[in-house]
Amino acid sequence: MNECAIPQDPSQKARTKIIATVGPSCDDPAQLAALIQAGVNVFRLNMAHGQPDQQQVVVDRIRKLSAELNEPIGILVDLAGPKFRLGQLQDESIFCSRDQEFFFVNGPSSAPNELVANYEPLVHELSVDDQVMLADGTVSMIVKEKLPDRARLRVVQQGIIRSRQGINLPGVDLSAPAISADDHQHAIWAADVGADFVSLSFVRSPNEVRTLKNLLRSRNSTASIIAKIEKREALDRLAEIVAEADGVMVARGDLGVEIDVAEMPLAQKQIISTCQEFHKPVIIATQMLDSMHESLRPTRAEVTDVANAILDGADACMLSGETAVGKHPKEAVEMMNRIALATETDMASHPLREMSTPESDNLQDITRAVVRGAGTMAHALKAKLVVVSSHSGRTALALSQQRSFVPTIGVSTVEATLQKMCLYWGVTPLRNAPAYDVEQLIKHTDAWACRFGLTTRGDRIVIVGGSHLTAGSRDPQMASGVHDIVIVHEVEAVD
Repeated sequence: MNECAIPQDPSQKARTKIIATVGPSCDDPAQLAALIQAGVNVFRLNMAHGQPDQQQVVVDRIRKLSAELNEPIGILVDLAGPKFRLGQLQDESIFCSRDQEFFFVNGPSSAPNELVANYEPLVHELSVDDQVMLADGTVSMIVKEKLPDRARLRVVQQGIIRSRQGINLPGVDLSAPAISADDHQHAIWAADVGADFVSLSFVRSPNEVRTLKNLLRSRNSTASIIAKIEKREALDRLAEIVAEADGVMVARGDLGVEIDVAEMPLAQKQIISTCQEFHKPVIIATQMLDSMHESLRPTRAEVTDVANAILDGADACMLSGETAVGKHPKEAVEMMNRIALATETDMASHPLREMSTPESDNLQDITRAVVRGAGTMAHALKAKLVVVSSHSGRTALALSQQRSFVPTIGVSTVEATLQKMCLYWGVTPLRNAPAYDVEQLIKHTDAWACRFGLTTRGDRIVIVGGSHLTAGSRDPQMASGVHDIVIVHEVEAVD
């Protein structure tokens, strides 16, 4: 690790975190470094488009760059989940006319209007009146008849379908497990390489989140589990899923097909609100700056979409194809950062978010009260920084969820904790800070903050920590206990 490297000026990065998907457009070291400099906090590895041996190269590059730049960077491994797709069509594409009949069949198709799927039990599990959505929801069919080896469907929304396009089955009760055999192996790989976040696709129940958690913990992984909300069943059990997960992703691509697209804005607000209630980070994903696949400039509607997600309370916004396969990955990240910085200026005068007391936040009562008090003190004293020394990162997350506009600096001797802080709104993880000695921590923070012009002599800094700070203990067990100390420090002259 390069302890001498100076990390980026934190004032140039938005408080809202930016996740970028890695792909052919940005997977070499120079491109990844450019994205970090542009504002990326977390890189997403999409396991639907790469096997572990390919993704291992990317992981190694990200970790190497993180050390060289002396900047913690998170890695999110996104499990593909049970994605259903059309098989090979007889023609390159088929136009499905309204009221035209098609058949899903078992085995190979023998006619242009016969379709097959990569999910073998599909014909058996379909029922009359079930809806089948194809081509990202642009084509819709209704099951009209079930036969022993096929299901007859009628087109109700016409359009073009192509081989291997996705199939969505809103409301259909399917037997497919949430974690496929491939997902299981990919999750083991994610645990073994020290991924910071693992996301589970097509979540339907809290039990599925729990299954993934148990699998990761069996490999001694502390990765946070991100539940992707993209099915109606997930909305029906939203509070249970959010309580079980460590964070949530609003996966608007498939969710906008599984439910009426007109319901999407309210569903997004509902998910964000529920995550706020449980103090869990929430990521907004899919088509945020979609036009920047080709264009150097987003549409006004896209800019408004990103801004509204931030105003609603998103902790992070995610770029998918924009960085993975788009023509302008760096510019897309820069634009996301610009939009967030501009939007966040409106939040400076907002009151602190009320902290409820959910059991799922895993905080001691004393710590929760100290966090609430530290945020209030920082505002009342017009402090320039809040510094939190945390072993697990839970206290840093709690401070993040208050949405204080006073910048929060997270320090820890645990690298995995610093990397998790990369997803926490408004928290800047700082390496190499003396997290167990309050005098040294104050001296280090003063020098760091003054270097970037964040503070000057006489400014106030609020420091939150546990007894380990004043006792000088390096015992991790002590460091992970109750955070019961708040110190207000006035910055002194820095040599």
